[in-house]
Amino acid sequence: MAWVLFFDGDCGFCNKSIQRVHRIDTHQRVDFAPLQGELSRSLGLEKYASLNGTIVLLDEESGAKFFKFEAVSQLGKILGGVYRLLGFLLRLFPLFLTNRLYDLIARHRYLLVGKTAGSCGFPDENFRKRMRH
Repeated sequence: MAWVLFFDGDCGFCNKSIQRVHRIDTHQRVDFAPLQGELSRSLGLEKYASLNGTIVLLDEESGAKFFKFEAVSQLGKILGGVYRLLGFLLRLFPLFLTNRLYDLIARHRYLLVGKTAGSCGFPDENFRKRMRH
């Protein structure tokens, strides 16, 4: 199954989060792409770049798209282990509440880590191979 996680490429918080997912995803199930990139534009997802830090998780096999908290929850399922459990536990709360929490964090993401100029020096060659543009 091929997954692509689209993120705000200008957001330091998002870039650090993507790097964390890369380290956790030892089976390399998820690739990454900035919402400001070519792949995002070709799929009509670039509009989400300006929507307060929305992330989009795409299942390339089925074409299913998950947004905001649903993307985070689905990502937990994909990563497995304790992340699967955490995703399951968080799904017990109503989506409107979890999306509000997501929006609160997203609204303040630049304060938490800052803003980057494009992608911020990704750590290793394997990670760069998983980045799509």
